[in-house]
Amino acid sequence: MKIALYVRSIEEAYRQQYQQLCDILQNNGVETEEVSDTLPQGHYDFLFSIGGDGTLLSSVHLIGRREIPVIGINFGHLGFLTTAGRFDIATLVTDLLAGRYSIESRTLLHVVSNQPGNPLNTFVVNEVSVHRLLEGGTLLSTDLYVNDDFVATYAGDGLIVATPTGSTAYSLSCGGPILTPDSHCFVITPNGTHNLTLRPIIVPESATLRLVTHEQNQCFSLGTDSRRQLMPCGTELTLTCEDFTLHLVRLHNQSFFTSIHQKLGWNF
Repeated sequence: MKIALYVRSIEEAYRQQYQQLCDILQNNGVETEEVSDTLPQGHYDFLFSIGGDGTLLSSVHLIGRREIPVIGINFGHLGFLTTAGRFDIATLVTDLLAGRYSIESRTLLHVVSNQPGNPLNTFVVNEVSVHRLLEGGTLLSTDLYVNDDFVATYAGDGLIVATPTGSTAYSLSCGGPILTPDSHCFVITPNGTHNLTLRPIIVPESATLRLVTHEQNQCFSLGTDSRRQLMPCGTELTLTCEDFTLHLVRLHNQSFFTSIHQKLGWNF
């Protein structure tokens, strides 16, 4: 078995647990390779993302289409997407070697822009969001089209299009619903909309979405997962379901709802 260890940074207080992980893997005959900015070619059975959810989101872009199963080990705070915590390392390795795990396929969003001088062509795990510039004070107006049908103009702080994985992230904080990983749909959630009758909408993953920002503002902030960049207003974004998926590992005693219970505090 060969495992890539993706590490962005580890606090000094957690170094001992990280070394424990490396030692347990080595003692069980597992070959490991620490990676950072790129993932070398070759076969990997798993990629361990060492950190929090932000680290895991970054690790997915290293993998791309290679379909390597990802195991998040939470060395951060909430770690909603992670498989295990830093105190569960021994159990995690034991279960992996014994084959006591399952793999969930997570839908991804593909986003492209119509800006020739500022091209965007990428995928996201959680969400695509447009947001007004805070210093401007002017509402951001965004037209939404679903399969070329005009839905509405959203005037407010912005608009979020989230995958089922992202439905428990930014979208949830703005009042969006939680989608199970196998929902095969996306949720469109307004953020601080001026029209209170505009509510979140769920659309099938087969839909083509277009977001067109109005030009009364000069720029807006575009979020693609944890990355942000300025885009000129008037930009058109086209969002479709990506043609490959993210493979997340769950241990045999885990499910989506155990994560909800433990990490969102349901039934406590």
